[in-house]
Amino acid sequence: MIREVIVVEGKEDTVAIRRAVEADTIETGGSAVNESVLRRVELAYERRGIIVFTDPDAPGERIRKLVSARVPGCKHAFLTKSEARGKDGIGVEHASPAAIRRALEAARGGDEQEAETGGAQIEWSDLLEAGLIVHASAAKRRERMGELLGIGYANGKQFYKRCVMFRITPEEFAAALQQLEREGI
Repeated sequence: MIREVIVVEGKEDTVAIRRAVEADTIETGGSAVNESVLRRVELAYERRGIIVFTDPDAPGERIRKLVSARVPGCKHAFLTKSEARGKDGIGVEHASPAAIRRALEAARGGDEQEAETGGAQIEWSDLLEAGLIVHASAAKRRERMGELLGIGYANGKQFYKRCVMFRITPEEFAAALQQLEREGI
């Protein structure tokens, strides 16, 4: 049984989670997250902790931001787009039990404010030098780096924020960058 409560988008996600692991979920009901759902999420965080596990798409990212703003310090689990791809689109509900377990085991958390006051390990210039921003293949490179670091895909600004929030170390960053280079991306 996973101790934390997993925040997902809908009923189909809950079904997929329960096929993979024993866990409790809170369903947001899609991207129009209402106040009562946010209050339940806060209570779950206070009592057991939460893991935000949304689809790797724009609505999923919107939910992730709403919950993170309300509950700083929560954990996040990410699926790659390929892991979440189904015949009907992209979503947690399409992921295999093995992919769900991998994402939950790799869930990362951290208080963004605490990370910022503790000094960011990764600097904006690191992203520039790594070709993750202002580069012809920046989006593709960020997508793969996000997979390697376990922080998901994001635009340049959000990718930097995630590096700070999840306290990505220079060593982790360098190892992922070396793998990216080995893959020729």
